[in-house]
Amino acid sequence: MTKTGPLHFLPLGGAGEIGMNLNLYECGGAWLMCDLGVTFAGGDLPGIDLVMPDLSFIAKRRDALLGLVLTHAHEDHLGAVPYLWPRLRCPVYATPFTAALLRRKLAEGAEGIEDLTITETPLGGSIDLAPFRVELVSLTHSIPEPNALVVHTPHGAVMHTGDWKLDPDPLISEPADEEALRRLGDGGVLAMVCDSTNVFRPGSSGSEADVRKSLTDLIGGFSRRVAVTTFASNLARLLTIHEAAEAGGRTCVAVGRSMWRILDCARETGHLPRNVRFVGDRAARDLPDDKVLYMMTGCQGEPNAALSRVADGNHPSIELGSGDAVVFSSKIIPGNEKPIYDLINRLTRLDVEVVTEKDRFVHVSGHPNRDELARMYRLVRPRIAIPVHGELRHIREHAALARSFRVPEALTVENGALVRLAPGRPEVVDRVEHGRLAWNGRGAVPVDGAAIRERRRLMFNGAAFVTLVVDEEGELLSDPVVGAHGLLENGADRDLIDDLVDDAIDAVEDLPGPGRRDDGRVREAVRKAVGRTLRTEFKRRPVVDVQLVRVRGAASAHSG
Repeated sequence: MTKTGPLHFLPLGGAGEIGMNLNLYECGGAWLMCDLGVTFAGGDLPGIDLVMPDLSFIAKRRDALLGLVLTHAHEDHLGAVPYLWPRLRCPVYATPFTAALLRRKLAEGAEGIEDLTITETPLGGSIDLAPFRVELVSLTHSIPEPNALVVHTPHGAVMHTGDWKLDPDPLISEPADEEALRRLGDGGVLAMVCDSTNVFRPGSSGSEADVRKSLTDLIGGFSRRVAVTTFASNLARLLTIHEAAEAGGRTCVAVGRSMWRILDCARETGHLPRNVRFVGDRAARDLPDDKVLYMMTGCQGEPNAALSRVADGNHPSIELGSGDAVVFSSKIIPGNEKPIYDLINRLTRLDVEVVTEKDRFVHVSGHPNRDELARMYRLVRPRIAIPVHGELRHIREHAALARSFRVPEALTVENGALVRLAPGRPEVVDRVEHGRLAWNGRGAVPVDGAAIRERRRLMFNGAAFVTLVVDEEGELLSDPVVGAHGLLENGADRDLIDDLVDDAIDAVEDLPGPGRRDDGRVREAVRKAVGRTLRTEFKRRPVVDVQLVRVRGAASAHSG
């Protein structure tokens, strides 16, 4: 390859946070994108489910974007494709399982993606996108076909790990090919961009085979209905749950649309053994209590997931009660503690026994602990370490760990940092526009934009609505109508409503004649007057919305 300019790395998502991954490489004016994921909204974003990276920077350069390569099928790596691809309109590359899952997501109705085509790349294959050549290296993770990307460039190879672990017995794939990793290291690796999720955890993350034995023993000790909740995308765990059910003489019942989507993709791409069968919840209604195991979505307390509906007693087919058990075969993701514990309490009120990772060995992570990170660095031996897929504290600890392995350069970077990898010493050479977008059902809007700020104000401060009817000269034809939402208990404070009506009348009548004939000035005067009283009463700033109806040719009720 001819050297055509410096090699840069740019994260726009997933560096300084866990989730929402979007990473870019640039050389000679050409750009390569790795992953385009989402994260889930918290309580500070009312009415929002998904948050995704603001890719305005690369969207402005989309003519130079050679393609998007997906490392694997988790939502935080591909979930934003149906929503943001129309801004890019670039080729998309994925292995068969990832492609199958993405096609199903695209079929759910996102707009503007009708001409999106996915180029399937076989496991161990490569993609030529000059000046880049991307080689896929299969590792192990909690979903089929996880890939590290070896990005070959005119300046050397970059190992982009994606999500990974070194599981000696992963159950749904072969173990990581450590010999191939060693050969890669022998050939020289310029940089490794690496997963930091479990950098604070000593030892290794553990094997899925060990979870299978533990879950089988645990489920065998229950005498009534059992439900196991986990991440739908964790196919290895779904097969573990199925085997544990069979070992206990139970029928495994898959509950939740995302569960069936994963199982269908796995069967389509050959990752689901032919002898493995799941039944739907409606078909399992008549099974004896001690012969059923429900495998369901909702392990993070998601309000619309199957387990939450069961806990609320409004699932159409499933009920749980005294003597039944629910096993959370998953990690409690930081930030999700409140909805998870709320769900556990709702199940406890039903007299259901709840088991989590804090109680028994029911989960192993899909990400590398410190011993696995050490092993990877010994195999790959990069000249530069760039930790990603972690909060700032994870990234800093990972950089320190890399230095302890005698990696010559270890950089701490966050989203928006443009890193020159070569030539010369690596360094951050610029900061580019970046941020977060919230999907509001119709499109993506900035998390810090006016629409979301208004939602927050409505949620935390309440709102008042004032309707005015005036004639052409701005004289009131009737008293204003005032409503308050999120401020008064069933409108009980009639005196305050009357005060607000008086404020609105005074605001209109205090305007000079030309001002009363200006709709904008009338609305603003009333908004300020009503808002002033509400701030005094409630020590907060409710949203005040003023609707003005101007009736032409009408006589004022207050005239004469």
